[in-house]
Amino acid sequence: MKGFIILYFVIWSVKCSDDIPPSFTDFDGPYVVQVTSPVDHAEEPHWDGRKNILYYVDIHAGGVLAYHFYTKKVSKITLNGEASPVVPARNNPNVLLVGLNRSVVVVEWDGKKQLGDQEILSTISQQFPKSRFNDGKADKQGRLWWGTIGPEANGHVTPNEGVLYKFTRENLQNPEVVRAPVTNSNGLAWNKANNKMYYIDTPTLKVVEFDYDDRMGTISKENRTVFDMRDYKGRLTGLPDGMTIDDEDNLYIALYGGGAILKVNPTTKKLLKVIPIPARDVTSAMFGGPNLDILFVTTSRVSLSANERLFYPAAGSLFAVKNLKAKGLPAFTADVADGVTKRLI
Repeated sequence: MKGFIILYFVIWSVKCSDDIPPSFTDFDGPYVVQVTSPVDHAEEPHWDGRKNILYYVDIHAGGVLAYHFYTKKVSKITLNGEASPVVPARNNPNVLLVGLNRSVVVVEWDGKKQLGDQEILSTISQQFPKSRFNDGKADKQGRLWWGTIGPEANGHVTPNEGVLYKFTRENLQNPEVVRAPVTNSNGLAWNKANNKMYYIDTPTLKVVEFDYDDRMGTISKENRTVFDMRDYKGRLTGLPDGMTIDDEDNLYIALYGGGAILKVNPTTKKLLKVIPIPARDVTSAMFGGPNLDILFVTTSRVSLSANERLFYPAAGSLFAVKNLKAKGLPAFTADVADGVTKRLI
């Protein structure tokens, strides 16, 4: 695609120290490729290996996009509201579960043709009426762990008006409140053994770890901090946003405002790598590709000034980090609905 960027890693431009390793040490290292045109606020990447599609959203425009791995084409539908997150249904690959404003919506779409029917499954409590869905994933059993963000104004989020919910087939009309209050419910990941869950509430600047019971779908009351941005004050910038995990249980954390993905070992709490991305506002990451060895990264341009957009012309694009010598875990699909039963939108 004309004008797209390939960025071969150079030594990370911030001051490096023993605990911030350079991201490039040889000519066989990782590199970044821009794979789509920009949108305003790309988020929530989800790899569906059944169709070799990377789904993601353009939140404020209501866009749900599908990047087709083999053809390199992007298809798009537009919903009436702010769209995030997106998770494919387990029992029907042509059905997506989408957060639309404050509702969980079933959307019929095969990733290519026009938008099909839609149905509202659930709308969350009016306790925080100006909040909206922001980030979320399905767990191994297909339950949805979706969180909200409080109202935003001038780049600031109203504190303590967000909630992390858990949705099942049985509780759609009264989803379980898992964490509340939070401010900006963001990155989620489960380890390979599926007995730990990692979570980000962005303004805390931390990634925390919970013990996780997959059979019951519960997390421990107590949590442990496995990464804290404040430990790198003056050396890293930005806010922790979306997150994914590899098959060695290393976390990959997007830095909104920091222009990078961080690779962190949550067991040792060590920062292993800083992966520069040619966009200031990096929003999330997800492993994909047929071998789950490509790190897809979403970015935003919505907060950039006109001059900043000239400096970051690819901001808002989907990027692919290749040759990382790491593999991800398969993304879980949703088992809360199989399709539209009554068209309500």
